[in-house]
Amino acid sequence: MWRSLRPIGRSGASGGYRRYAWTGADAECRLWFQAQAEARGLDHEVDRNGNQWAWLGDPLRGDAVVTGSHLDSVPDGGAFDGPLGVVSSFAALDELRRRGAVFTKPFAITNFGDEEGARFGLACVGSRLAAGQLTVEHAHRLRDGEGVSLPQAMEAAGYDPDAVGPDPERLARIGAFVELHVEQGRALDIGGDPVGVASAIWPHGRWRFDFRGEANHAGTTRLADRRDPMLTYAETVLAARREAELAGGLATFGKIAVEPNGVNAIPSLVRGWLDSRAADQDTLDTLVGAVERAAREHAEKAGIALDVVRESFTPVVEFRHALRDEIRRVLDGGDPHGTGRPVPVLGTGAGHDAGILSASVPTAMLFVRNPTGVSHSPAEHATEDDCVAGVLALADVLEGLACS
Repeated sequence: MWRSLRPIGRSGASGGYRRYAWTGADAECRLWFQAQAEARGLDHEVDRNGNQWAWLGDPLRGDAVVTGSHLDSVPDGGAFDGPLGVVSSFAALDELRRRGAVFTKPFAITNFGDEEGARFGLACVGSRLAAGQLTVEHAHRLRDGEGVSLPQAMEAAGYDPDAVGPDPERLARIGAFVELHVEQGRALDIGGDPVGVASAIWPHGRWRFDFRGEANHAGTTRLADRRDPMLTYAETVLAARREAELAGGLATFGKIAVEPNGVNAIPSLVRGWLDSRAADQDTLDTLVGAVERAAREHAEKAGIALDVVRESFTPVVEFRHALRDEIRRVLDGGDPHGTGRPVPVLGTGAGHDAGILSASVPTAMLFVRNPTGVSHSPAEHATEDDCVAGVLALADVLEGLACS
């Protein structure tokens, strides 16, 4: 499975992946998912929001146990973020069949669409639409860097953009959703554990900062006469780092757009996107407020106009304690990894489809050790032994939840 998926959307230049929503690479990933489902005799379907489902048993019975993740990527992302969860889900089903486990509940594997938000700037579009956390009107306004709207992209890929919207009936059929994911940090590596259980997802969001100045000639305009928004943007980037250290949170400007974007031109507009996360809501509010105040102070001094727009936000997610405790009981009881100690429980600053669905469905997450601690990069990694440990842990959990 891993070898067949690995080449899709891979950049020869960077070694990373460019699997953006509703592109050719995305279509190949979807065909791969469908082929894996059909090879196992599962019923494949695509819901109104473009999310893929592979069903074993009758989904209309309700109380289904679902697992899976996503197959899209950030620009030049790694091979494990998202795909590890999907590959491990199919592998866990293979393991359960090898054990002779009998499913007493409907079971499904899913691939949620546009989880990373790399093309349209909003993460978890597929799960947000299904859960009613993204309105149809907002979804239809989303545009990529080339000005292509989400409806146009979906239609070009052969999907009906007018069908998107909340899917409460489908979510009501799910009794539990468990997502396996590579850890995006080094907590498991430091502790010496191959697999962990998620406790919570930090509140996080994305804010767009538009700095507007005056375009002019880089070779003839005196420094004193310039209204250069790039300088104000640079001051804001430094302020974000300082404020994050003071607050104990995270603040990152990782994307920028410049107009007119000429080597010999002073910019008229610098647009930067802030990604900010913290362990609790008060800390996040304090951090983002401090960054915005610093940006406005620098902008006022330099004669730069500033607009700040919150483009997305996800509040803190506390995974369902009962489900989390049941998963810990299953894993600790079998001690499948031979560590002789309880499976660790850890929080994360990364967003996931499981976090979006948690408001509608009991959800939980498993993490697989990432020895580099690097994610959203070609350096992202998990050893084969740890991936196998993750599959066995997921199989144990699914057996406990869905099988007799």
